[in-house]
Amino acid sequence: MVTFVDTVTLHLRAGKGGNGCVSVHREKFKPLGGPDGGNGGDGGDIVLVADPQTGTLLSYHHSPHRSSGNGGFGMGDHRSGFAGETLELPVPVGTVVKDASGEVLIDMVVPGERFVVAQGGRGGLGNAALATPKRKAPGFALLGTPGFEGDVILELKTVADVALVGYPSAGKSSLIAAISAARPKIADYPFTTLHPNLGVVQAGDARYTVADVPGLIEGASEGRGLGLEFLRHVERCSALLHVLDCATLEPGRDPISDLDVIIAELAAYEVPEGQVPLLERPQLIALNKVDVPEARDLAELVRPELEERGFRVFEISTVSHEGLRPLTFALGEIVEQHRAQAAVEVPRERVVIRPKGAVKEFTVRVEGGSYGNVYRVLGEKPVRWVQQTDFQNEEAVGYLADRLERLGVEDELFRVGATPGATVVIGEGDGLVFDWEPSMSSAAELMVAPRGTDPRLAPNGRRTTSQRREQYHERMDARAAQRAEAEERRRVTAEDVDGDEE
Repeated sequence: MVTFVDTVTLHLRAGKGGNGCVSVHREKFKPLGGPDGGNGGDGGDIVLVADPQTGTLLSYHHSPHRSSGNGGFGMGDHRSGFAGETLELPVPVGTVVKDASGEVLIDMVVPGERFVVAQGGRGGLGNAALATPKRKAPGFALLGTPGFEGDVILELKTVADVALVGYPSAGKSSLIAAISAARPKIADYPFTTLHPNLGVVQAGDARYTVADVPGLIEGASEGRGLGLEFLRHVERCSALLHVLDCATLEPGRDPISDLDVIIAELAAYEVPEGQVPLLERPQLIALNKVDVPEARDLAELVRPELEERGFRVFEISTVSHEGLRPLTFALGEIVEQHRAQAAVEVPRERVVIRPKGAVKEFTVRVEGGSYGNVYRVLGEKPVRWVQQTDFQNEEAVGYLADRLERLGVEDELFRVGATPGATVVIGEGDGLVFDWEPSMSSAAELMVAPRGTDPRLAPNGRRTTSQRREQYHERMDARAAQRAEAEERRRVTAEDVDGDEE
């Protein structure tokens, strides 16, 4: 059974925005009430919250699919839809959030920190919000856009001041139990610790946390054992404490060789860019199990050599608590010095103000195809506008054409060499595909047409000069034929009258 998880992939789906409403106010004696369609509600966000009371990602391992609420539809009488319910996901302090490609989005090291990892969709505007002095009663509304849908990776890195590293069964779990209130599992077989344990130590005025990392063995950098898998929990520590077993019964092992193996494995681990390498951080050595006579003799034998290497060495016993007080005070001194130095070195956050026009809102990419060039329009606004358009409504399609023209898409297509009838795609993948016609850029507000229609999308009914000339001649010929017929009837009538008189 899985009891500890420090890496998990979440499958997220933020709420969809509600559609806007198309409505015209109807009231007795007020035939021109005007549009009163309300806006749709925004979709709910998914928010990660750094919670000190949460210590594992196990719940997300069992239930990785999470979604927030959808926004409500707009209604008539200017009634807006309800906003979708926000979903808050508590994560342990020290969780690193990455996107599906592995790029770090945020490192949540501050308790109570909040991060919107999946943004809900926008609610669509109703026709009341789309009304202008020239388009007084729009016959369309904007659709709600879908929220974020994709995967994010949560990686837990323990936030601790001191990391205990060493071989399996070196006494790390016993040490953290002896100097703190933590009660990790302790047994006399290797790899007892299957997940990092945290303990809080009080040494005089210094208060710091200690992490017990599962044991390292030779070849951990190549995948052996469990140590390398959990070395990410050492990255945030300001000091390392090597716990060396002086009473081991395994042949070929001694404190010096154990230390060399651990140092080699720590050197093979690459910390993230900007962090101090593990071996360049303060390191202390604890020679454990000196309550055993043979172990005390071995500790006294190897201590001079370790001190020659520049290490501070402490002889301890987790059973009798010998040497623990000087060790905890030495660790507390190192932690306090690191905190004071970090407080001085923290740079002030720079506020960068960028004008809105500094970043281009869209790009046009020319792609080759079997039947000629394809012009792909990429950008947040064009893609969102396509998502908001109801393509069953001609007026909504015309409104989209106006928005794209005002954004400068028409001019950019001309610049990159597009010709009328060229294939244009808006968005990545399949997107919206259409044959580009520059004539679509005329202003729809100046055209009079029934609501829900756009005369630019109707077939061109304008007659050509030859057609008007032909129709004119047909009318003249018809009138001449009518005059001749009338003249013939009068002549016949006059002849009949003369014959009767005779």
